Amino acid sequence: MDRVDQGVRSPSGAQWTLSANDQEAVVVEVGGGLRLYRAHGVDYLDGYGEDEICVGAAGQVLAPWPNRIRDGRYTFAGDDLQLPLTEPGRHTAIHGLVNWVPWRLVDRDAGSVTVRCDLPAQPGYPWPLRLQTAWRLDADGLRVTHEATNLGDTVAPFGLAAHPYLRLPSVAVDDLRLRVPARSRLLMDGRGLPIGSAQVAGNGYDFTTPRRIGDAVLDTTFGDVEAEPDGGSSVTLTSGDGTAGVTVWADAAFGWWQVYTGDTLAGPRQRRSVAVEPMTCPPDAFRSGRDVIMLTPGRPWSADWGIRPGPRSAG
Repeated sequence: MDRVDQGVRSPSGAQWTLSANDQEAVVVEVGGGLRLYRAHGVDYLDGYGEDEICVGAAGQVLAPWPNRIRDGRYTFAGDDLQLPLTEPGRHTAIHGLVNWVPWRLVDRDAGSVTVRCDLPAQPGYPWPLRLQTAWRLDADGLRVTHEATNLGDTVAPFGLAAHPYLRLPSVAVDDLRLRVPARSRLLMDGRGLPIGSAQVAGNGYDFTTPRRIGDAVLDTTFGDVEAEPDGGSSVTLTSGDGTAGVTVWADAAFGWWQVYTGDTLAGPRQRRSVAVEPMTCPPDAFRSGRDVIMLTPGRPWSADWGIRPGPRSAG
């Protein structure tokens, strides 16, 4: 059942509820993101209340770029462009342009909802885009399909990520076992911007075999991802005894994973859950050009990811 208050309005706007296969999810109007995901009575998503403003980009869709751009400045096709500095403390442009704007309902049934955002051309990003996200509950869990179309007449740079925070009931972050199928990580400066890379083998960032997070403080970009037979990859969190777990999977379009243990969040959210973020490109990609998607006018791009509840063998 949907709730759209006619008086006091939720900070996240309209609430679209999905229910199917003993699962429930809530997608919101503001940002078009995910506020709640529950399967078989278990809340796997560390979301936020209907009366709260989204904190820490929880469940948001990050486009047309994920993560940070240094000083909000980049050059594309010979033009120097300046984005708004949405993280002024670090003098960066963070998490794109669509996470605080209204998305409109396109289609829905009991177990799915499709929402759309038309992003106008603007200073710093002079390409109009149509972004659409379909959220579906199927027998395996939550499946998400993103589509982006360049409505302009010149090629547009593009990247996308999702930002769900995951948790397991009664399991502290320290006690979660994490698997990330990545051979390298980016080295960051004090502003959270990449300055190099390093192999993870043999050090505290190697989660290619599932192991306890312990006291590791992670806000880490993992690359050189080991693909599964279908070309995609997945990150898994499990309990110490292996009886509970949750997996975030993504198709081959997502070649990067950001894992964040929430240590810099304020109040009760601090180190309460783990953000597992599939990304199509790394931080500062508009400056480096690394894995930036080039959206040809009128040709839709799409990619899928999802959340799979329950324990799963991870090697």
